[in-house]
Amino acid sequence: MENSDSQSKDKPEYGIEDASYQAAGGEAGIRKLVDDFYDAMEQLPEAAKIRNMHPQNLTISRDKLTLFLCGWLGGPKLFAEKYGQIRIPQVHSHLEIGPSERDAWLLCMQKALNRQSYPAEFKNYLMEQLYVPAERSRNREQ
Repeated sequence: MENSDSQSKDKPEYGIEDASYQAAGGEAGIRKLVDDFYDAMEQLPEAAKIRNMHPQNLTISRDKLTLFLCGWLGGPKLFAEKYGQIRIPQVHSHLEIGPSERDAWLLCMQKALNRQSYPAEFKNYLMEQLYVPAERSRNREQ
């Protein structure tokens, strides 16, 4: 019988090396997550304001978020290779992002995560981690 120490060693330690990237299914898995994220953004009434902050055609937005998340989750730095360095607050500074916009973005991500076959622990971990860049994008109190 295995004890809890050996069981915990078998679990991936999200946030260490590329464990999160692998848990998300690599680039293909992240691309599916991002597609589901933007699909939710287009469908949810709560997300109408943030959807309007994006171009009509979401092809580049989908690619940028996918490549950003690849590197952010410990995988290859594909965003930097294709688009250069990103600074979350600066790239969003021209948009009015308050708590409601941040929360709408996170709601879309939660809906997208619900559609993935990721372990529940990874979904929870990812939502906790995604709060950080979502909050860093906020530039308004209301």
